Amino acid sequence: MKKRYKFLIAFVLLIIVFVIYFKVRVTLNPPDIANTSVLTKQRTKLTDNFYVIDKTNFLKKNKYGLWELYVSGNDFDLGVKNGKLTKELAEYQEEAFVKSLKSMVPSDFYLNFLKYFVAWFDRDIDQYIPVEYQKEIYGISLNASKKFDFIAPNYQRILNYHAAHDIGHMVQNMHLVACTAFGVRNSRSKDRSLLVGRNMDFYVSDQFAENKIIAFYKPQNGYPFAYITWAGLIGVISGMNNQGLTITLNSAKSDIPSEAKMPVSILARKILQYASTIDEALAIAKTSQTFVSEAFFISSANDNDFAIIEKSLDTTILYRPEKEVLILTNHFQSKAMSNRPLTIENKKETETVYRWKRVKQLLGKIPKHSVQSFVDILRNQKGLNDKNIGMGNEMAINQLIAHHSVVFKPQQRQLWISVGPYTLGKYIAYDLNRIFSDSLDFRKDIFIDTLCIAEDSFLHTKEYQNFVTFKSMTNQFKNALNSDKSNYITTQNIEKYKHLNPNFYYTYFILGECYQKLGDIEKAKENYTKALEKDIPKENERNRIKKKLNELND
Repeated sequence: MKKRYKFLIAFVLLIIVFVIYFKVRVTLNPPDIANTSVLTKQRTKLTDNFYVIDKTNFLKKNKYGLWELYVSGNDFDLGVKNGKLTKELAEYQEEAFVKSLKSMVPSDFYLNFLKYFVAWFDRDIDQYIPVEYQKEIYGISLNASKKFDFIAPNYQRILNYHAAHDIGHMVQNMHLVACTAFGVRNSRSKDRSLLVGRNMDFYVSDQFAENKIIAFYKPQNGYPFAYITWAGLIGVISGMNNQGLTITLNSAKSDIPSEAKMPVSILARKILQYASTIDEALAIAKTSQTFVSEAFFISSANDNDFAIIEKSLDTTILYRPEKEVLILTNHFQSKAMSNRPLTIENKKETETVYRWKRVKQLLGKIPKHSVQSFVDILRNQKGLNDKNIGMGNEMAINQLIAHHSVVFKPQQRQLWISVGPYTLGKYIAYDLNRIFSDSLDFRKDIFIDTLCIAEDSFLHTKEYQNFVTFKSMTNQFKNALNSDKSNYITTQNIEKYKHLNPNFYYTYFILGECYQKLGDIEKAKENYTKALEKDIPKENERNRIKKKLNELND
């Protein structure tokens, strides 16, 4: 009895020691701040959705619904001002993210497991994030909501959010972000200047994409720059600095890392803030370790050129074909990286090559391009040879999920940003020469209305309304399929649903699932078969449908 009692005590002590060690090991402490005087600065509300700090730093929502943020100062100052100005947006953004995460992982057990897994995996992430960005994130975290402390303390939580893309990429090793970027120059451009476009096809939820921000940063060190973001994110996904250097991110299939390194958005931020040429961008990329593979589309006004930095866990290479057209989807293209097993597998099993070919096809239809022709391509929903592949298909350039879409003219320091939904709303024009000039009057419109691109006429069609209904009904069907109660799965709803998006494979997959739930095996088989006759972006999705059909046939 005594032995058993002693063993129990020893076991409990061991658990306590392990818990203490775990908490100490995963805790990320904020950096030391020498001067905290910025904390005394107050945010002033000028009008609804218009706030100012220190007369020159501001956040306002323009008439098209896009938030415009301007902050200046040293690293900690940037974070504090950003955090104070965007605190309501940050709370809303975090609510949207957590809500979406819970819908993807409905089990509390797995959510807790994921939380502790990420905490352990990211335990040394601060060693790979430059101190200046740690200070900026700390400044933001001081105004973050306490209601999410159950995930982690503010600083640790906001820091880890910067690796969310990388963690998701690593865990699933699939393209959660299937983006498209392309550029032309010299004879392929109407005015012979550089022209770059990209769709950032990153979808968490409609709520998550509601409050897009165009942020204008004037840091104490490095170059002033602009980037498209959301509240709380200081990493860069799409941006341009005042030197006319642009950067956009495209994920690639990756080896599985053993520990966290620098998040790719933080590396992009470092490049945007400190590089003025392609060679300088490459030098920064080579000195930084990331924990997932990524391709960075770089264009440079100073070089009158563009290139792709291809970065894996062990290699960083510049792909610079010296042509007047450059296209990037989600696979590596250099000789050294294109023959690697992961790249070959990626090209074979996903839609990345298909989208690359489609961009090439559309670029080839016009001899000389403009901002308008680039926007037209970014909005294109058709497949190769203008085939109707269904609304929302990942094989299309416009998948109707884009968080944002942007066109850059680096030499003119101009950029155009979609205000949504997706790529369908207006593209708002900004001139960085004007934004970062001392004469900027931010109380007036800071975008250039005369240069804006009109919204897509598709936005006002019956087809678009069908797509909105299709998305809503798809979610309701999926919820019903995952529930013991299937009252939503009715003949009437099925009949309505099948006509909303009839060229999309996923329509028939969902119908097959619904009929199977109702016990109508023949109709389930019929719809799985129809799905397989359509254009399916990923091989694993095709195999999943084949497996369903084979199981029913057996």
